[in-house]
Amino acid sequence: MNIPTRILIVPLLSSLLLTVPMLAETRSPGFVDLGTFSAPADGGQFVEVDLKGNLLAMAARIAATQEPKVAELLRGIESVRVNVVGVNDANRAGLMERIKSLRSGLTTDGWERIVTVQQDRQDVGVFLKTRGADSIAGVVVTVISDDDQAVFVNVVGDIKPEKLAELGEHFGIEPLKKIGGAVEKK
Repeated sequence: MNIPTRILIVPLLSSLLLTVPMLAETRSPGFVDLGTFSAPADGGQFVEVDLKGNLLAMAARIAATQEPKVAELLRGIESVRVNVVGVNDANRAGLMERIKSLRSGLTTDGWERIVTVQQDRQDVGVFLKTRGADSIAGVVVTVISDDDQAVFVNVVGDIKPEKLAELGEHFGIEPLKKIGGAVEKK
């Protein structure tokens, strides 16, 4: 390699290395880092779903023929992450602390808590990050059942509240009706 080529490559690589961290930080405002999860040591329940980009676009195209309302909602979603972890004596305290910390961080970061349910040893929290009055940038759902499972969900995109309410109505899904209605009232 001759000297002029080195003179060009070194600054180019340096600028590329400085740009990569900035690109990683340009996540959607509805994205929440839920962290990593491990299956319970006793072999308990463990589910991990991570859907993004092309797979969601493909699902929207497939749904368009039979469920146009579902397809329209899917077109606005960038990613869906779901983690379900079985709760046992070994991980109960850690999962409860993780949910408490996540909820506190969401509140600090300007997310709005729109649903709280604490009943029969179950604790549910639903948070929204809105883009003004017209759309939802993200939804986070946390659930912990003291003797069953912990659930962490993050849906990211440009989601129209009225579409959530329509889907809830169409499929009889009460929480979707409530999320759509809660944002419309604001």
